[in-house]
Amino acid sequence: MAEKNFKQAYGVLQKHAETLRNQQEPNIDDLLTIVTESVDAYKVCKERIDAVEKALEQALSGAEVSNADVVQSDEKHGEPPPDEGMTTHPAFLDIPF
Repeated sequence: MAEKNFKQAYGVLQKHAETLRNQQEPNIDDLLTIVTESVDAYKVCKERIDAVEKALEQALSGAEVSNADVVQSDEKHGEPPPDEGMTTHPAFLDIPF
């Protein structure tokens, strides 16, 4: 796969999701290519997300910030706790994977 960064890989996922949503009839000839490219793009995105999560955990543990501190801070600003944001935040609701 030519996409090496999250933004490019996520763009591939968005493009393929839009293509599949807008098809009036399934295009079997392109399906294998779409699925293969999407799986490759998903892997790139997953690797980058995992790497960022690990880096954030290390940074936060180095700063001696506990999860309770993060939750309390978010609640003061009206934000949901971290474990709820990815599943309920509007920006993540239309992710096709």
